[in-house]
Amino acid sequence: MSFELHPRLTEDTYYLGDFPLCALLLSKDANYPWYILVPRQEGISEAFQLCAIDQQQLQVESLQLSKALNDGFQAAKMNIAALGNMVPQLHLHHIVRYKADIAWPNPVWGFADAIVYDEQQLQEHIIKTIALLSQADFKPNKGHSVE
Repeated sequence: MSFELHPRLTEDTYYLGDFPLCALLLSKDANYPWYILVPRQEGISEAFQLCAIDQQQLQVESLQLSKALNDGFQAAKMNIAALGNMVPQLHLHHIVRYKADIAWPNPVWGFADAIVYDEQQLQEHIIKTIALLSQADFKPNKGHSVE
C-alpha cells in the first residue's frame, strides 16, 4: 500500500523531506514557524492505530523536532496538536509561538488570516530549518526545495 498525503495537507504545506516514520511539512502560513509531521502510512487517523514501535518513533520524531524548533527559533512556547477534525489523516502540528505573535496567547486556528511566504522568505526559512535539524542530528532523508 502506498502513502498519499491528504489533498488539504498538499495544498496548505511545503514538503521538506522524510524522517524514518514521518513526512515533514512546512505550513504555508508565515504568521508562525509551523511544521507538520505526517506518518507515512495509509488509513491512520489516530496515533493508537500505529503499531507500538511506530508509536514510539512518532514520539521520538515529534520531541526531537520540537526541541530543535524551540531552541533554534527561541520559542516562548511550542504548541503541539493533533486535531484531525478537517483532515482525518494523522498529522501533528508543531507551532513555534512567541508572546508577540498575532494570536498570542490564543490558539492559532481561525485567529488571523494566513500570510504567505514570499520566495526569498520561504527559501531562507527552509534553509534555517534544515540547518537546525542537522545540528540536532535529525535530518530529513530526502529534502526538497520549493519549485
